[in-house]
Amino acid sequence: MKAKERIAKRVAMELKDGDVVNLGIGLPTMVANYIPKGINVMLESENGFIGLEAVGESADPNLVNAGGQPCGIIPGGAMFDSAMSFALIRGGHVDVTVLGGLQIDQNGNLANWMIPGKMIPGMGGAMDLVIGAKKVIVAMEHCSKDGSAKILKCCNLPLTGKGVVDLIVTELGVFRVTEKGILIEEITPGVTIETVKSKTEADLIVSDHLIYMKNVS
Repeated sequence: MKAKERIAKRVAMELKDGDVVNLGIGLPTMVANYIPKGINVMLESENGFIGLEAVGESADPNLVNAGGQPCGIIPGGAMFDSAMSFALIRGGHVDVTVLGGLQIDQNGNLANWMIPGKMIPGMGGAMDLVIGAKKVIVAMEHCSKDGSAKILKCCNLPLTGKGVVDLIVTELGVFRVTEKGILIEEITPGVTIETVKSKTEADLIVSDHLIYMKNVS
């Protein structure tokens, strides 16, 4: 299984029946393809609707998610303006948001919206989501393309939110942000703790109940 698929599949296990869920652009949109049977969630998009379907063959080219990808909408879904969309987000009505990350540090700070000097399309809704959602999950590959660590002692990119991250899922494992630091709770089969630590700048706390990463086969 490819790294991004493994991450998306594991993140989907965190969703509970009845959750209102916002999926960020990129890797997080893949989570919709792996929601377990019997778990019904409402996918919300900050560009103005709730009740998204996974990106796929049934996509309507006239209907796009926050990342600009054509998608579908379930029966009973609703569309609304940006004011209503952000009233839902800022009002605490989103149970889970799944976002990508450029950097996360051991204090739960998240940087995911810009790299200074590079062109960006805009700030997006991430700053509102990390404050308004009840649970913040970061779904990302463990290292940058150049091999550098993305889980750091301290972020050095402009922050999206301070102390906002609850859970991190990468292709190497599942990490929970705690008051004492980042706790590794699950590890991918075939990967050693030494390997994870070598690719992580932040200090990791190994759970006494460490298990193999769920749902990655």
